[in-house]
Amino acid sequence: MLPYKSLIQLNRDSNIALYVQLCNNFIQLITNGTLKPSDILPSTRVLSELIGISRNTVKIAYEELMSQGWAESVERKGIFVLSKLPELSHKKIYQQVPNSVEKTSSFIWNNPFNTKNIIEDYQKSILRIDDGFPDVRLTPVDLLMREYRSISRKFYGKNFLKYGHPKGSGSLRSALCRYLSETRGLAVDPENILITKGSQMGIYLSTQLLLTSSDKIAVGLSNYRSADEIFKYSGAELLRIPVDENGMDIDFLAEVVTRQKIKAVYIIPHHHFPTTVTMSMERRLKLLKLAEEHHFAIIEDDYDFDFHYNNKPYIPLASIDHHNNVIYIGSITKTFAPALRIGFLIANPEFVNACASLRQLIDKQGDSLLEEAFSSLYDNGEMERHFRKSIKIYKQRRDLFCEILATNFNDVITFKVPEGGLAVWSLFDKEIQLCELATKGEKKGLKISDGTFYNDDIYFPNGLRLGFASINESEIEQSLSILRQII
Repeated sequence: MLPYKSLIQLNRDSNIALYVQLCNNFIQLITNGTLKPSDILPSTRVLSELIGISRNTVKIAYEELMSQGWAESVERKGIFVLSKLPELSHKKIYQQVPNSVEKTSSFIWNNPFNTKNIIEDYQKSILRIDDGFPDVRLTPVDLLMREYRSISRKFYGKNFLKYGHPKGSGSLRSALCRYLSETRGLAVDPENILITKGSQMGIYLSTQLLLTSSDKIAVGLSNYRSADEIFKYSGAELLRIPVDENGMDIDFLAEVVTRQKIKAVYIIPHHHFPTTVTMSMERRLKLLKLAEEHHFAIIEDDYDFDFHYNNKPYIPLASIDHHNNVIYIGSITKTFAPALRIGFLIANPEFVNACASLRQLIDKQGDSLLEEAFSSLYDNGEMERHFRKSIKIYKQRRDLFCEILATNFNDVITFKVPEGGLAVWSLFDKEIQLCELATKGEKKGLKISDGTFYNDDIYFPNGLRLGFASINESEIEQSLSILRQII
């Protein structure tokens, strides 16, 4: 007989009935191959004594097993695992296997992704200098939930539980039209907007419609790595364009497009990732002219336009473009809270409709109730109040962060005070190994990047984005104190 006393684990404090737990234990023993078809199960008396529960509970569990088709009763012999079940090998289902071992799946599949690059779980409570995230402690989540509950309780709110428009909430698209017009001078209609689950979805949808394996896309020599991975996944070739203190070098790009045809250019004009530089207006106008002459698309990723501290930011390329060459992508997630996946894609209506159709293949629609709640926050001015409050706080944190860097790290870190955004691009002395630094920091209770997300086979600046926005003044001082100790 199998050692059922150790194999069967029951939790008497659980809300799940004991007979259900026992039934599930037997199902697991069958599916992992411990019990084979036609194996006899212990009698109700024996099992009840082994695991310390009543015979009646065991009897009910066996009846449940039989009703689900896992076991069968043979008269005057007992309860058996169903003989018609296929025999399963004794191993864990979906087990993790080393890279050097052949995949255990019976089907063939392609994995083009480096699983080492999967973003870690940022929800763990630990002192951290991140890449530049908002401080979720400032998020007026109570106001958002108030609107969410209010809408859901109204008689028309139940309609938002049905399938909605694949472009997203009409109310939110209208609210964004007004907001983008006031803050960016961007004159669009709701038909020009697709609500996405963050800017990442917008980049992916645009790429799938624009690029094939025979196409080329121009990107920064330093660039947002997740965007690079999306472009590579489409099979397109990435053409690297230098980025300096004025953004992407458009004169260099102009020489490239005279020699070879490109399908698109991907840029982050405000607070370029990772270097935080802003593209000059001269280069913006040159890029728009190039796009018109050479008929390529511009994917403008403006993920944190709302955070600008020193002066009023340049208007986006999408606000200047008159030839429908710009696909404008933004995020509410970055300004509010990363877990609330709301972003937007803006382009001509035909392209937006195509993106909505593609989106339906993988994600029928967004969260209609959440989108309606955000719409209310825009309409009643709460979003604007949140932005004003956040910008004031983030500027104070930026100033303190940069002051400490300039005072205590001037021998090992070179940086420029960013005009906007949520992080400082910091170039470390070449003698400092960033991977080792990250390991030392974790031992001291400080989590920092090891630099691999920015530094690939092409670009080796030995730099880190040091985020200042998500940590308060006390945490900034504590974090930088630890960083100084481990350098």
